[in-house]
Amino acid sequence: MPSIVFLGAGSVVFTRDLLTDILSTAELADARIVLYDIDADRLATACRVAGWIAEALGAKPTIVATDDRRTALAGADFVINSIQVGMHAATVRDFEIPAGYGLRQTIADTIGVGGIFRGLRTFPVLDGIARDMLAVCPDAWLLNYTNPMAMNVGYLHAVAPELKTVGLCHSVYWTVRGLCELVDVPYEEVEYRTAGMNHQAWLLSWQRDGTDLYPLLDRRIAADGQLRRRVRVDMYRRLGFYPTETSEHSAEYVPWYLHHDGEVDRLRIPVGDYLRISADNLAEYQHIRQAAALPADALERDGTEYAPQLVHGIVTGTPRRIVVNVPNAGLIDNLPGTVAVEVPATVDATGVHPEPAGSLPIACAAVNRSYASVVELTVAAGLTGDPRLVRQAALADPNTAATLTPDEIWLLCGELTAAHGDLLPPPLRARVSP
Repeated sequence: MPSIVFLGAGSVVFTRDLLTDILSTAELADARIVLYDIDADRLATACRVAGWIAEALGAKPTIVATDDRRTALAGADFVINSIQVGMHAATVRDFEIPAGYGLRQTIADTIGVGGIFRGLRTFPVLDGIARDMLAVCPDAWLLNYTNPMAMNVGYLHAVAPELKTVGLCHSVYWTVRGLCELVDVPYEEVEYRTAGMNHQAWLLSWQRDGTDLYPLLDRRIAADGQLRRRVRVDMYRRLGFYPTETSEHSAEYVPWYLHHDGEVDRLRIPVGDYLRISADNLAEYQHIRQAAALPADALERDGTEYAPQLVHGIVTGTPRRIVVNVPNAGLIDNLPGTVAVEVPATVDATGVHPEPAGSLPIACAAVNRSYASVVELTVAAGLTGDPRLVRQAALADPNTAATLTPDEIWLLCGELTAAHGDLLPPPLRARVSP
């Protein structure tokens, strides 16, 4: 039986959903499930939920809970990472401090100053995970869900290139599913191809029975004025390819929207939206924590997340096709080879096999390269401990640079550094003048 480790198992809703999919599969119903978290209350809640799921499904897993990471990882076959360093309090700082400078953010977990500092406080923990895995489960697959995805996968590859690290995100699936609903075409009948970077990949082809579906989307957009008031619809109309992440995410990856009051209003951009999402997540956790049993409607098998598909595909040899985030080793020709990219991949008993995408359309690659620059500088800051690179990453960030002066960016980075304190690597806490 495979040993599947959940790092950050206290993200109870996410753990619940993945476990339901894993234990619903006959070949994985007796898996060894190891739950790890540093928060004792969340760990106990996750363990209780895992027991409820197993009982409801008639599965017979071995469930282990521990707050010792190396113990959790010993002998693992698959490691699913969903840690959030600093939790809700750090998220609040990532929004409120930049807002004091007039900088608008929506999600702040991938790029922007919020994404930069989320990455910087996550890197030290990733470094520890990598060291532990190399010591006690060097052949395990590390399946990363933690954002900022491109930064985290790039950092892990730099510090432990021998680990089998794959980043997983469901944004491509839900984008295509949503588009199919817009044009009234069954998702199961379409074929599509995407490539780019996490939260900013592009729908390069989208067909049904060999027929391009983009013209159907064009007609729907032309007939629907409210649909045109979405950021990614606006980006699609200008760039020619639909971006694979929500408008909330897409708005802060470019310099075109959040700096302008009129664009925020025209495109109905929900500034600070992730603060609401994070608070809702806390409320949902408390609801589950206080429950006497798992509600019946909480056990609907989703089947859309990639981690259960990847685990099942490797364990059973059943071919799967998913989307992965991996280092750009010749996968996208016109993006830097130093960053992680998001491309389709096949999965089978021999592992995960990313598919080369060739070159992106030139305008899409140009937008991705701005994103890639922020990723490269942030990862370099984590690897070298140079605090000047943190400021340079913020200077390169499209939305930040469109909103603030260089001096304001420098001051903002200093204030965020002080606010996050010992969550950051010690060398990066140093003050640095322009």
